Amino acid sequence: ERISTSAAIGCATAGVPLLRLERPGWRPGPGDDWRWVDSLDDAAALVPALGSRVFLTSGRQGLSAFAGVDDVFFLARCVDPPEPPLPPRIEVLLSRGPYRAEDEAALLRDHRIDVLVTKDSGGTLTEGKLTAARELGIPVVMVRRPAHPDVAVVTDVDRARAWVADGLRIRDHAAGA
Repeated sequence: ERISTSAAIGCATAGVPLLRLERPGWRPGPGDDWRWVDSLDDAAALVPALGSRVFLTSGRQGLSAFAGVDDVFFLARCVDPPEPPLPPRIEVLLSRGPYRAEDEAALLRDHRIDVLVTKDSGGTLTEGKLTAARELGIPVVMVRRPAHPDVAVVTDVDRARAWVADGLRIRDHAAGA
């Protein structure tokens, strides 16, 4: 959240064009049971009403939002080790994707997970957990993306290249090149 705002301010101040390359967010499909929330704090408040064993894939920096949730077991997957505060009942898996849906389903079954909490990061590397949750009938608490500054946005690298090329052509034409 802070990086996007800082980039927008810095680029505006320096007169440098800014483009945001953003993967399309995930969208629920048939059979999905998603609960959209605006923040990790909202997710932490909702979780106890949905289940008692949560697979938490929101990143290590967001675990503190769940530190006050006492009656829920969390299986948290992070790339790097988290720092306190942490939920009192937590097991941490250190791992980096991609993750296959079959492996995610086995993980959810093995740990008796009954709720999945994740951020809407989009992309294919980690969407296997969503397929697994759908197949196992597990509700998903999906944290919406934060609002970002009003800048140009594209959803793939080819469009980003075209945006840069157009900007260079405009600049070169204005300079008389």
